[in-house]
Amino acid sequence: MKKIGVVTAGGDAPGMNAAIRSVVRSALHNNLEVIGFERGYLGIIEEQYRPMGPRSVSGIINLGGTILKTSRCEEIRTPEGLKKAAESLKSKGVEGLVTIGGDGTFRGAIELYKASGIPMVGIPATIDNDVAGTETTIGFDTAVNTALSAIDKIRDTATSHERIFVVEVMGRTRGFLALEVGLAGGAEIILVPEIKLNIEEMCEKLQRDRKEGKISEIIVMAEGVGNSNEIANSITQKTGYLVRLTALGYIQRGGTPTAQSRVLASEFGNHAVDLLLDGEKKKMVAVREGRISSVDLDDSMRKTKRLDMSRLRLAEIISH
Repeated sequence: MKKIGVVTAGGDAPGMNAAIRSVVRSALHNNLEVIGFERGYLGIIEEQYRPMGPRSVSGIINLGGTILKTSRCEEIRTPEGLKKAAESLKSKGVEGLVTIGGDGTFRGAIELYKASGIPMVGIPATIDNDVAGTETTIGFDTAVNTALSAIDKIRDTATSHERIFVVEVMGRTRGFLALEVGLAGGAEIILVPEIKLNIEEMCEKLQRDRKEGKISEIIVMAEGVGNSNEIANSITQKTGYLVRLTALGYIQRGGTPTAQSRVLASEFGNHAVDLLLDGEKKKMVAVREGRISSVDLDDSMRKTKRLDMSRLRLAEIISH
């Protein structure tokens, strides 16, 4: 193997730049040439790329986002788009591709491997932490700490004004981020898409809390639970309590990656290059039992990562 490519696709996550840096420098250490494709799979299709040297990744380990840019490319899901991408990789002499992203990125990598025969190694980078086969993903720890910092400040106001605050975090279909943030932030209630919302039951808990002397509450909810405005209004209508809503939105995706996100990205990037050099064809770098490992990309995509319900029960127990 003489040349590899690296690409970031889908939603950005803090630590992607650290992963790019690790891939590039690990590859160069092994005498491999590296090119970076810009704007995700669209950049492969449209042949938007740049050579990557050691200085091209200087000073980026602390930066959020991705210097290679990213996009959600619908064309890669079509036979025509896959054919163009395969031809583009082959015309550049790419013998292995490192794809950095989440589920959508890896599904594209699997199809691109079928279309091109070029080995693919995925690096899981998503703040949702919903990729099966790995205990954690690049960016998750940073997103948790970003949301936690906001919640700590919101709690000051909630306590001062004796109010309920609904804090909406990201998570369209999965509740990993909401659970981690809620548990760490001492939220009284955590709402996740995996459990159907019961407004009546939630309002009864809030009323019990008030009778037991609580003067304020924090409700952390994943965006996929439902319309946060409607939920906040329903609480006010059913309890008479003042409720305020804060949707954290895209601030969770940006910002300086934490030490954990940077170290994980560095380890993932190096292992991705090792997997290509070892002749692996279709793998995803992973953390398993606390160690850097790998799983088959197909296996990861076939499975659904389960939310740890025991941690949700723990949050309920210690929130009274």
